[in-house]
Amino acid sequence: MNSLGFEGNPKDTRIVVAMSGGVDSSVAAALMVEEGFDVIGMTLQLYDHGIAVGKKGACCAGQDIYDARQVCDKLGIPHYVLDYESRFSQAVIEDFADSYLKGETPIPCVRCNQQVKFKDMLSTASDLGAKALVTGHYVQRIIGEKGTELHRAVDPTRDQSYFLFTTTQDQLDFLRFPLGGMPKAETRKHAECHGLEVADKPDSQDICFVPNGSYVSVLEKLRPGALEEGDIVHVDGQVLGRHKGIITFTVGQRKGLGIGGGEPLYVIRLEPKTHRVIVGPYEALACHEIYVKEVNWLGETVKNSIRCDVKVRSTRPPVPAEVFLEENNRARVVFLSPEYGVAAGQACVFYDKNRVLGGGWIVRERALT
Repeated sequence: MNSLGFEGNPKDTRIVVAMSGGVDSSVAAALMVEEGFDVIGMTLQLYDHGIAVGKKGACCAGQDIYDARQVCDKLGIPHYVLDYESRFSQAVIEDFADSYLKGETPIPCVRCNQQVKFKDMLSTASDLGAKALVTGHYVQRIIGEKGTELHRAVDPTRDQSYFLFTTTQDQLDFLRFPLGGMPKAETRKHAECHGLEVADKPDSQDICFVPNGSYVSVLEKLRPGALEEGDIVHVDGQVLGRHKGIITFTVGQRKGLGIGGGEPLYVIRLEPKTHRVIVGPYEALACHEIYVKEVNWLGETVKNSIRCDVKVRSTRPPVPAEVFLEENNRARVVFLSPEYGVAAGQACVFYDKNRVLGGGWIVRERALT
């Protein structure tokens, strides 16, 4: 049995590698070629920055596609580019804009995996006769007693399991993640050994359709008039100042509030209907329970409740909680100790030690709409 879990000679097993143009997916492809698989590189053209900022040929529509093609040429494998701009715009960008207008803090990368990469791309790979879709994500796919499981990466500083909680069981059976067991430094060494020009390419820090991290400027173009002024209000009711739009704030934010002096203040919540930003001391961020929607379970479905660890932001460590299932793929999450900086629109991911059990989207109120 080869490294992907298939019987027979690797050359008789066709696989598709999702090629983003970065070092991670490039090394994933190189490792598959090295092992002798019948490899096809596939890149999604998702977005042209010119739509939002007037800058042509960036990210998912320009240099990255060129880099992916160069890597495929170097490895001697075919490279396909699929135009998914329309699909990406509807499923990811529009959702991103609407979420911010509702006072949420969205994670478009998760929606992209859920609605585009692990759905449409996986289907195309299957149509091409591939037995697996390989990606450069830092997660582990492990065969457990009751089937395929999703686990954190060996390198905790690179772990991307939080962003893959929407993966379904059928998708996980088809997916492979060859980098989950290695640190980033080893990945770059592999790139150097294979002579890949992307070996030193920096990791992308921005959302692909938000150049230079300026999501406010993108939102202004997508939703003209989105920047509507309102009051900055202390939790005790005192009006402290004015702001230029709630989309410029996120729950837990401390810097850049535009109100100086006095005790340190944090954004406690956002009120899109009244356009108010509510601020207060750190203690006011304490959250004892939250509600989530669109809950996805990987593996055995929980019937009533489960004790596990939950992660409410990609930058926060997992904390103990109890998850109570409700109707229509909803759940109530009760923290054993208060959690801080919980924001609607973020993901709440459930873990059993290193294993991903599933997760859902954090909502503002119990009436999950």
